[in-house]
Amino acid sequence: MKKIIILSFLALGFLASCNKPDIIDNNEQVGISKITYYPILTLQGAEYVTVAKGAAFTDPGATAEAGGATVPVTTSGTVDANTPGVYVVNYIATNKDGFSASAKRFVVVYSTDETAAANDFSGNYARSTNGSIATWTKIGPGVYQVFNPGGAPGTNLTVIAFNPTGFIINVPPQTDSGGTTTSCTNASGGADITYNPGPPAQYQWHVVNPGYGTSLRTFNKQ
Repeated sequence: MKKIIILSFLALGFLASCNKPDIIDNNEQVGISKITYYPILTLQGAEYVTVAKGAAFTDPGATAEAGGATVPVTTSGTVDANTPGVYVVNYIATNKDGFSASAKRFVVVYSTDETAAANDFSGNYARSTNGSIATWTKIGPGVYQVFNPGGAPGTNLTVIAFNPTGFIINVPPQTDSGGTTTSCTNASGGADITYNPGPPAQYQWHVVNPGYGTSLRTFNKQ
């Protein structure tokens, strides 16, 4: 009797092992765990685009994929090509599980006259108090990307500076690379800042941003 009972248990165990369901393992699921592929969003064209006032702006757009499949991209933001300024176009792609990726493009509409179009203020400028470098890069007639406009060590901020005429520069209120609003003013709080070609070339401005103090910052070209 004892042997019969043991054999019965063995038989039941064997049958149970034979009826064990297959483990799911595919591109959508492993076991009981569901797989999701995060979207990867890629800008078409440059992150910063310059457009002359009155010219047409054509958005290069963006593409996105998740796990090899195309994901639709939603675009928001408008550009007024008749009004100089810095505009932001936002792109977002969301996969079927609700996970999203985003990117943005800065569209710079400029109006630069003949007294400024040939100027090139590109270069490195050291802040007089700490030697921290602000880097200017010309990206269009009278249009500059300025990295570290406050001369603050350890920051990762970029703004657009305009040189619309002569040696006048201005940084109007704009969404900066960090997503906050930044502008710069002269010593009296006005918008027009005088660029002194030197030598050495020099400019002074206040950085208007919640993360910066109110001091007047002086920069000298290296």
